[in-house]
Amino acid sequence: MNRMAETVWFEDEHSDDYPESLYRFQGVVPMIETLADFDESAMEVYRAVGVVGVRRAFDPEEVQAVINALAELVSRESLPEGVQLQFESRARDILPSLHGPDRLDAVRKFMLFVHLDSRLERMVYHPALMPILQSILGEDPHMFQDMALLKPPGIGREKPWHQDNAYFKVPQSAEVVGVWAALDEATEQNGCMFFRPGGHRSGPLPHFNRRDWQICDSDILDLEAVSAPLPAGGMVIFNGLTPHGTPSNRSNTRRRALQFHYRGKSVQETSDQERLDTFGAEGVGASC
Repeated sequence: MNRMAETVWFEDEHSDDYPESLYRFQGVVPMIETLADFDESAMEVYRAVGVVGVRRAFDPEEVQAVINALAELVSRESLPEGVQLQFESRARDILPSLHGPDRLDAVRKFMLFVHLDSRLERMVYHPALMPILQSILGEDPHMFQDMALLKPPGIGREKPWHQDNAYFKVPQSAEVVGVWAALDEATEQNGCMFFRPGGHRSGPLPHFNRRDWQICDSDILDLEAVSAPLPAGGMVIFNGLTPHGTPSNRSNTRRRALQFHYRGKSVQETSDQERLDTFGAEGVGASC
């Protein structure tokens, strides 16, 4: 393939050995049925718990259109500068035999691509989603990160527990909203989201370079967690400080998802040093 090395790469080899108790859970996230059901009551839940699930955010036709768009992009011979495509390390041997939509079964993460296809842009600025984000943020939303997070059957790796704000150069006074949309049924077995309810109210937590840039496992083991199983087309809307993680996909089913992050249009970026001073273990004198 004629692809730039800095745009497309295989993730580093890693250990996928983690305590199974990290994903022990007590119940599921609070759910509403559709985006139209996000009312004042749902807003109160969002503020208190830090996450709200939506069982039917997108219809099957919208979901299939997005899967088709992703498959077409991943099958291109080249990608524009700035787009990032990361393959699972354990897919090295099977990638040459995958074609068309099946190539998605080798992908771990795809970033900064939604501007390439109107089917994807529609999901980012979905007319049923925008009013919710505006009400949470208190102003027009600005989408500043787009990702496709794919856990191929049997090889999709864990994403350890973390707070999304630990990755962003956003002032700590600013609210960040994450939107995670399931393109397949997401279950506890194939890598659905797990959250610590109310964890956003504790503020920033130290993150360490372990299996990933993550919260220390020992800080998670004794915490109450809830899972977020979703049908295809379901969604979770969550605060950027709500701790969450996803286990490995050890099943024979796909778990593909889109994730977008929004901040208010008036919010300006801070420095990377400020981010590290807030979340970096060294900056807060923490140990793991």
